[in-house]
Amino acid sequence: MRGPSIENRSMKNSLICFVLGACLAATLAPVAQAQTTASAPRTYALHGERLLAQRSYLASPAGQKSPELTQLLRDADQALRLREASVMDKTSVAASGDKHDYFSMGPYWWPDPQKPNGLPYIRKDGKVNPESRTGNDHLAMSATCRAVETLGLAFWFTGQERYAAKAAALARTWFLQPATRMNPHLQYAQAIPGITPGRGIGLIDARHFINLQDGLALLAGSSSWTAADQSAMQTWLGAYYQWLRTSANGQDEADELNNHGTWYDAQAVALALGTGHLDDARRILQALPEKRLAVQLDAQGNQPRELARTKSLSYSLFNLQAYLILAQLGQAAGVDVWKLATPDGKNLASALHAIAPYADPAKPWPQADLEEGDRAKILPVLVQALQLGEDPVLRAVVKAHPGAPTLLLRAP
Repeated sequence: MRGPSIENRSMKNSLICFVLGACLAATLAPVAQAQTTASAPRTYALHGERLLAQRSYLASPAGQKSPELTQLLRDADQALRLREASVMDKTSVAASGDKHDYFSMGPYWWPDPQKPNGLPYIRKDGKVNPESRTGNDHLAMSATCRAVETLGLAFWFTGQERYAAKAAALARTWFLQPATRMNPHLQYAQAIPGITPGRGIGLIDARHFINLQDGLALLAGSSSWTAADQSAMQTWLGAYYQWLRTSANGQDEADELNNHGTWYDAQAVALALGTGHLDDARRILQALPEKRLAVQLDAQGNQPRELARTKSLSYSLFNLQAYLILAQLGQAAGVDVWKLATPDGKNLASALHAIAPYADPAKPWPQADLEEGDRAKILPVLVQALQLGEDPVLRAVVKAHPGAPTLLLRAP
């Protein structure tokens, strides 16, 4: 039997595209009608005015065809199917014995094969021990926070309450409900068997609180996330912020010289802005040239501490992602991070210039990594940087790659 003709298949595909387009248009129509009276959301790592402009564009006929919106809504629909997770789900418990305490294990630490009981564990940089990904809180908390942001964005762009309702349920279960709430600290993050029950480096697990805070801000106006919910969440984040800034583990992470220190600054500034500590946010941002740029970059803008890792490209990009979040947060705090520089000229642009040429897969990466880094992640980082400040070098690289993203709804 012959299959359908080319003409019939073409008509069928056209019909599918028409139906999907019509559904998306219907989804966004109520939001489009509210554009004239809408105000920007109170987000910090996500630019509120840009979100407002993006919502207007995505409600237009051209915007409704955006692959970025399609992907966002696909991810949000998947998030709708998530079970509400909590710290009570884990099978391993922190040294405190309290399941409400967040607990995770250092990812690169393995049993010592030379010891009968494997203790103390030994470090294998870049090689993830599967034990660190099961039975604890790490993956569940990061998934919860990222899902709240995705769902918050879906609610912002479509106005569909089901997205807000799910985001609210995820946040309440992990952070607010007495029976399942996480205590507001990470004292037992990234424990190492035989060495420590928790350490400052583990605070990097909480970088997703940046996503969480903005995701919940996008629920403003939703009936699913009440003023009481927001007040309780502010209290929780405020308590965590105080622990982050005053605890021994928090101070240890603040003193780290590589990406850990940069990500500490990113979450500290985001939470400072969200919990009413504007002066703290400005102090951290203004210290970036001396505390971070001077010690992390060489004269060419390379990142020696990240290049020394077994996944040097991935860690170099990871550190730059933290800097770009700091630059966005700086706009909210009134500090132009894009223009900050050391006396000898080290700045964010120089670090981006150093990595930009490697967007070309034909250009060999200078390090022999344990596994090849994902070059496809470079262009979105450059596009994100260009949203923060114009730069002819970065613009030229992006223009040379027709496949570069043109619309970023989320940080890469």
